[in-house]
Amino acid sequence: MPHIQQLESYVADLIAAGEVVERPASVVKELVENAIDAGATAVVVEIQRGGMGLIRVTDNGCGIAPGELPTAFLRHATSKLRTAADLGKIGTLGFRGEALAAISAVSRTDILTRQHQAQIGASLHLEGGVAGEVESVGAPEGTTMLVRDLFYNTPARLKFMRKDSAETAAVAGLMQHLALSHPDISFKFIKDGTETLHTPGDGKLDSAIYAALGRDFARSLVAVEGRGDGVSVSGFVTKPLMGRGSRSMQTFFVNGRYIKSQLLTAALEEGYRNQIMKGKFPGCVLSVTLPVTAVDVNVHPAKTQVKFAREREVFDAVYHTVMDGLDAQGAPVPAPKAAEQVVNPRQDFFQSMDAKTFRETASPAKPQGGRPGWNTEQRSASRVADSLPVRPAYGSGTQSISRPKAAAGLSSALGSAPASVTAPRERSGGALGGAPASVMAPGNRTVKTSGAASGPDTAAQGRSTAPGASGTLPGSAAPARKADTPAVPERPRPVVPAIPAERQALEIPGQTALEPQREEPWRIAGEVLHTYIVCESGDGVVWLIDKHAAHERINFDRLMASQEPPMRQTLLVPVAVEPGREEAALLLENLPQLEHLGFACEDFGDGTILVREVPADIDPADTAATLEELAEDLRTGRSTDERRENLLHTMACKAAIKGGWTSDPAELRVLVDKVQSGEVRFCPHGRPVAVKLTKYELEKMFKRA
Repeated sequence: MPHIQQLESYVADLIAAGEVVERPASVVKELVENAIDAGATAVVVEIQRGGMGLIRVTDNGCGIAPGELPTAFLRHATSKLRTAADLGKIGTLGFRGEALAAISAVSRTDILTRQHQAQIGASLHLEGGVAGEVESVGAPEGTTMLVRDLFYNTPARLKFMRKDSAETAAVAGLMQHLALSHPDISFKFIKDGTETLHTPGDGKLDSAIYAALGRDFARSLVAVEGRGDGVSVSGFVTKPLMGRGSRSMQTFFVNGRYIKSQLLTAALEEGYRNQIMKGKFPGCVLSVTLPVTAVDVNVHPAKTQVKFAREREVFDAVYHTVMDGLDAQGAPVPAPKAAEQVVNPRQDFFQSMDAKTFRETASPAKPQGGRPGWNTEQRSASRVADSLPVRPAYGSGTQSISRPKAAAGLSSALGSAPASVTAPRERSGGALGGAPASVMAPGNRTVKTSGAASGPDTAAQGRSTAPGASGTLPGSAAPARKADTPAVPERPRPVVPAIPAERQALEIPGQTALEPQREEPWRIAGEVLHTYIVCESGDGVVWLIDKHAAHERINFDRLMASQEPPMRQTLLVPVAVEPGREEAALLLENLPQLEHLGFACEDFGDGTILVREVPADIDPADTAATLEELAEDLRTGRSTDERRENLLHTMACKAAIKGGWTSDPAELRVLVDKVQSGEVRFCPHGRPVAVKLTKYELEKMFKRA
């Protein structure tokens, strides 16, 4: 049986360091939080090689006394707690007293500090947690921490570090959060000699947002503020139309501490209910302030999670603050000035007036052989309008339907007729058309069909083309055919070729080849809400088909069946995408995978990605949202196949016809045939494509069964 023994302090320090120091961003977080607690008004962070080579944090805070430097690097040494009662009212960012000890245990550390009003400063060097001698040196007011060769003595941790670009992105994202949490402090971030972040520190949150998150995001925000039940909420949220493809731009602070909270995320998104597009997420920078006794920050080693004593009150405060702020943006705008109040210094120029004023001031011209009260220009316009071809109504003989350009690719994708099709009517009065008013029979004789649609143009054609139509009164019987009227010639019978003798020898007596009976196609009764196709099957079942879901499934199956990379389109104007520094680093790390998925991207600097090519089925306007979704897939560690499948989901959805579009009957016929054959049953997201309504269910609704 192994004996129980106490670990050496060196091993214990390494274990403790693993809980606090996860990556270079963890070191920066602890050092910057110490600088904020020291009362600094300016903090400069510099890193090299993603922080693995060098981390330098400089502040102008209160500094550390020379005699207390060795104590500062001991475990559980802190100036922010005194008694156990202080744990229930923590108001500082750091309080555990483990940060400096953990950092020095896995790196080579130097500290340079000088207190205010002191004439000389002090320095200390530590290597692997072992401290040297305190030396007196000249130093500026404040503290400078240098951390070199992180994890040099823990190879097991070193091999799990990611690329330098990913670690740099993590530090950059952390600096953004710290700058937003304290807009009254000026933060500067330098990576490999290049300054990438510098906030003014003027105390204005919108200034910090502009500097940290960019102009485009800052311009999409709405200021919100609210208070209730001892909880106050303030900050900015994005407008509903500016939704993001992921939750990466949601930032929450509780008493100045950046946290990740599902409670606050749910409250935020609940405030956007019925106002934001499905699949989009709001962005925000919200600060929640409440008594320090009402929140416990000592529930996670990284201190990024907290526990609220009254979760319901916090949820309601965030929810109502966001909802009230969005409702205020939707307030009615002032009505425009009346026409008589509009000042027009030039009477010979354009005038603004309403319809009533125009009718009163317009002078009617004398009738000149035309309609009463019409002038020459009106008669000319009337003649031009009358000369234009009349567009047939939806119940006329032929149909030519236009739709948005994005739906033009449906025909090629489905293998159907072109986008603008002249389709013959099948039934009289149906939603998709009926038989033409007249048809040509053999012998060039025009026969009037019964039940034809009687639009003004078709009726005129029937009167002019049918024999004897001009002398036939409405309701009278058709004249009988004269005896000398030539009969309709019979259709010649097809000539059946004789079966060769050698073929006859191979025939098996008594066996007949029967072709399988083909199921009659469903009758398309029409389309409702420009979204659902109404069909009737032969067994008396009514089907409702979601045309967007059906077309989306067809596109997805076609893309999945192709093993080649998606076809690309080169953008005339490259799109600059700002997904966030961490997301940008993830995308730049996986440029070969993006290339395989159809994106040609390059680093544009400062967290911006320049996109020059996108898949052909992606609208260039959806480039930013698609890349944000891919970055979220990379963050969650999904495999290459999963990322490709998710991208194809997006491509299939973007390329499909949308609900609300007016579709061509030929397109509807192709979609219905795909559903009837069983080839299409569910959309890529798992929703049903078609639902049925039996005759019994209909009769039950009308109390007939």
